[in-house]
Amino acid sequence: MAKSATFGVMHLGIAFTVSYLLTGSVAIAGAITLVEPVANTVAHYFFDRWWERRARARSGGGGSVESALPCCTPRLST
Repeated sequence: MAKSATFGVMHLGIAFTVSYLLTGSVAIAGAITLVEPVANTVAHYFFDRWWERRARARSGGGGSVESALPCCTPRLST
């Protein structure tokens, strides 16, 4: 959890720095720094829904992502 939190803080710092360097405005850079993660979170939600539908369609309608990706599914030796 600490690694994820640290990465999140680093991401926000980089987003603010790049936005500030591009715009020269603390207010705009701050807005971009706050809005961008929210936009990515919403996009990720819809991407996950699309990905699951795609995986179910490929696997015949009733499987998980793992069953749709046989190359990545662990095999049990018999």
